[in-house]
Amino acid sequence: MFDLDAQHPKGVLHQDWTANIDDYAIDGGWAHQGKVLVVADAVGGVYAFDDESGQIIWKHHEVHDGGVLTLAIHPSGSNFVTAGQDGRVIIWDVAEGQIRQSIDVSKGWVENAVWSPDGKLLAVSCARQVYMYTQEGSEVWRSNDHPSTISAIAWSPIGDLATACYGRVSFFNANTGILCQKLEWKGSLVSMILSPDGDVVACGSQDNSVHFWRRSTEQDSMMSGYPAKPSSLAFDNTGSLLATGGSEVITVWSFLDDGPEGTRPSMLDFHVRPVTKLAFAHHGMNLASAGRDGVVVVWSLDNDGKGDSIGAAILADTGTELSWRPDDSKLAALDAQGGVTVWRIV
Repeated sequence: MFDLDAQHPKGVLHQDWTANIDDYAIDGGWAHQGKVLVVADAVGGVYAFDDESGQIIWKHHEVHDGGVLTLAIHPSGSNFVTAGQDGRVIIWDVAEGQIRQSIDVSKGWVENAVWSPDGKLLAVSCARQVYMYTQEGSEVWRSNDHPSTISAIAWSPIGDLATACYGRVSFFNANTGILCQKLEWKGSLVSMILSPDGDVVACGSQDNSVHFWRRSTEQDSMMSGYPAKPSSLAFDNTGSLLATGGSEVITVWSFLDDGPEGTRPSMLDFHVRPVTKLAFAHHGMNLASAGRDGVVVVWSLDNDGKGDSIGAAILADTGTELSWRPDDSKLAALDAQGGVTVWRIV
């Protein structure tokens, strides 16, 4: 384990630049092929940082009444969306920081927003409904009410949209909104991720378990024993490893061969408080983790999920978001005090 101090990251993490925004840094991501880092704070501020210098390119304050809840970068990297407590979705231009379109979705909170893999559609959720828009902001369809508030949404590689709520995961045809598959389980699902091939749907549950289905067979399984609800989940780019939070120890399940049923997971032990964020690099088996202890760790994993920490650093507060640059040459972390930290991976 590394001997850490706030000024000196260890291992593969080499300090690039740091910045501070006005409030709790709630979400962010890389745009313009990694040339710009876009960040949103909890009181409605949106900022664009230059990747090389860390200087602010542009910023806007209070763009959403009540604050931003989520941010999503378009696959092209040329624009992004923010959604907030005011029931609006805003489509932004990255280069100039100008609003391309503002959409009044509903009177409730818009908590999730995701672009389709080809960037032609934008899905958002508000309370019990999911809404589908074109990339220009025209509504395509909206769903009927789900049984409860939608906790997560995600796109599958084949282009249908998944939603998670109490008791079920639903898949909708992206163009028509027709419900094409429903996977049911009695429990409250708080997080969701799909494997890269789209066959495995994994959800963190309120009962401190990870529940998953294979879409091809609709077979379901459960991985229990977590001390808290697993709110952070991450698949590697091959879909063979699923990293899960739910405690200060990261649990990694292998989907190789007949796993993970009947197998023992790998345990990655470094954090001293619960893990808040997990993110695999876009290529290879490097995993980044952040926790309530304000520590960010980079792990190098084997194909079976076993691995070691190869870098670590300290943030000012709880890690709220992790984002690998598209070429994996840098890692950005946000924290609860409004800190924005970027490291070079060497």
